[in-house]
Amino acid sequence: MSLNDIKICVIGLGYVGLPLARLFSTKYKTIGFDMSQRRVDALMTGHDDTLEVEDELLQSALENGFVCTTDIEKIRDCNFYVVAVPTPVDKNNNPDLTPLYGASNTVGKVISKGDIVVYESTVYPGVTEDECIPVVEKVSGLRFNEDFFAGYSPERINPGDKLHTVDKIKKVTSGSTPEIGKVVDTVYASVITAGTHLAPSIKVAEAAKVIENSQRDINIAFVNELSKIFNKMEIDTQDVLAAASTKWNFLPFKPGLVGGHCIGVDPYYLAQCAQRYGYNPEIILSGRRMNDGMGEYVANEVVKLMLKKGIQVLGSDILILGFTFKENCPDVRNTKVIDIYSTLNEYRINIDVYDPWASPDIAKNEYGIDIKNELLPGKKYDAVILAVAHNEFNNLSIKDYLKDKHVVFDVKGILDTSLIDGRL
Repeated sequence: MSLNDIKICVIGLGYVGLPLARLFSTKYKTIGFDMSQRRVDALMTGHDDTLEVEDELLQSALENGFVCTTDIEKIRDCNFYVVAVPTPVDKNNNPDLTPLYGASNTVGKVISKGDIVVYESTVYPGVTEDECIPVVEKVSGLRFNEDFFAGYSPERINPGDKLHTVDKIKKVTSGSTPEIGKVVDTVYASVITAGTHLAPSIKVAEAAKVIENSQRDINIAFVNELSKIFNKMEIDTQDVLAAASTKWNFLPFKPGLVGGHCIGVDPYYLAQCAQRYGYNPEIILSGRRMNDGMGEYVANEVVKLMLKKGIQVLGSDILILGFTFKENCPDVRNTKVIDIYSTLNEYRINIDVYDPWASPDIAKNEYGIDIKNELLPGKKYDAVILAVAHNEFNNLSIKDYLKDKHVVFDVKGILDTSLIDGRL
């Protein structure tokens, strides 16, 4: 397959798919496909609600031929399909491959002889070849590695990060045959300025992705546990980490909430894969339990601080600053701020959530709670919890929203220590 003949279709235009499709469109004829007509309509006006692609870049891409569609017929003549759909977990933390099956079904309807399908979604080793490809074969009637081929190139998108954009992060690539691996690598290398790493197999590339975030999850779980220990010892964890960080090889992880669609999810994919092979992972799941409990821990610590100050908890007013899963990003998927909210709600506390980035409609639809994009002028609170480090909060005068007797808890460790009563 010559690079000059490549026509790309990116399936799934979310936080991962859209930036990648826009990037591919700078070099290849590219079509973005999504099941949501609302999403496609918004993108075709030149605006990305996720704020991952700036309006100017998106509009420029559209002017140069980039198209987004929900019409499957418009992607039939593509020959390089990239699947970038979500891979969440269900309520029991089991991997949910439904979006992948759906995308594979779509690919099967349009793929032709000689075409390549590359998966970007985070999975456990074996999913591409054992779960997705059989769907493509069944729907298309084509034979894998004879009529069509596959690759895996794990997504490396950091939502809200305008420095480490998709083209500036080194990309792992792989193919179902050595020859196809080289083709996939060449296509990605032609747009990824940071370079690529061609893995020897699809399973190796899948495994590399799933351990990246599992490693971070475990390291954050360790410092979260340290935070709990040092809190009992009345030692400031942030001070301890600052001192320890003076050693050249100390890893600078910080305690906090671990949500989102990657770090808070990927370890479950690896854990289930391990269990299928008869191994019960201990460290991975232990880290998940620690991090999944941090929202409840924060809420209970705030209540303890209120009681120590003689503040009536029942019927009190608390302000939570931030609801997204990370700073300077509108993504509320798997946000652990909801755990703070839910635990405080059990105490029959009046809770206001202020987040200038998050969509109140999405928060209401996904979590059933009301959040505000603006603070109520003049309202005072018994406690304020800084849960997300949005830039807007740097210039917020928290003192203006506090009652005379109050508690301030800093989850992110960014506030002036003279203002706070507790932090992780």
